[in-house]
Amino acid sequence: MPPQWRKTGVRSSWADANRGGKPTDSFLEGPVVDRHGHLYISDIPFGRIFRISPEGQWHLVAEYDGEPNGMKFWDEQTLLVTDYKNGLVSVDIASGTVKPWLNRRNSESFKGVNDLCIDAHGRVYFTDQGQTGLHDPTGRVYRYTPQTGQLDLLLTNVPSPNGVVLSPDEQTLYVAATRGNCVWRMPLQADGSVSKVGQFFTSYGASGPDGLAMDETGRLLVANPGLGYVWVLNPRGEPEEVLTGPTGISLTNLAFGGPDRRKIYCTDSTNGQILCADMPIPGVALHQGAVHHPPN
Repeated sequence: MPPQWRKTGVRSSWADANRGGKPTDSFLEGPVVDRHGHLYISDIPFGRIFRISPEGQWHLVAEYDGEPNGMKFWDEQTLLVTDYKNGLVSVDIASGTVKPWLNRRNSESFKGVNDLCIDAHGRVYFTDQGQTGLHDPTGRVYRYTPQTGQLDLLLTNVPSPNGVVLSPDEQTLYVAATRGNCVWRMPLQADGSVSKVGQFFTSYGASGPDGLAMDETGRLLVANPGLGYVWVLNPRGEPEEVLTGPTGISLTNLAFGGPDRRKIYCTDSTNGQILCADMPIPGVALHQGAVHHPPN
């Protein structure tokens, strides 16, 4: 992050709660790449969304009263954002306008939504993390169907649900349980229910799995901030590769990009930088939900 965008010396309520009050000039998350090769990232404590050009130039897209985290494109001009403070919001990337999208469930606010993915039918899966953990394993995973307005509560017992991604055939949902230091595997049934949810992968260290991504062969990529790793797991949960960077990095989330989706972009949140690596297998093509959503 260029120096002019760093909020040096500025205190935030998010950093007070989540980083023990440590000076935090930014905390980058939510990477997603558009079809033109621009990388979009969120800055949680200061309610900002940036666009980074393929040449590395930073542009402020939006700044608002929120705590944006995970992001996916809803259509070519609209980001769908899981905002810890405001629920799900939409962001017009041309104007920077931020609007509520799904801020409550049955008049009850969410604990604090974290990340999302969209399936081929335009349904949105998202995690509701809040401050949950092993002391309070009540984190939730939801599926929202915009066409009907139906919101399904799939899980209620996750210790800190974080990153979420579908398998290439969309029959399995993977959820990072950060404070449980593992990744859960959720088979999705034809009737929309889940069953036989199990622990797919176990990590270690002070801060467990965070953001997730999937490649075309079904390999799961897991960002692990406490270790500064990206685990690359085969469909049996076995590590095939481990991506590492400089000492002191904290890799929180990741996204495929590049002309052939073979480049992986990783947010190093605590240092305010983006790391990237070339991968041998392309990432799965991400769906946009608006094509399935009826016009207003």
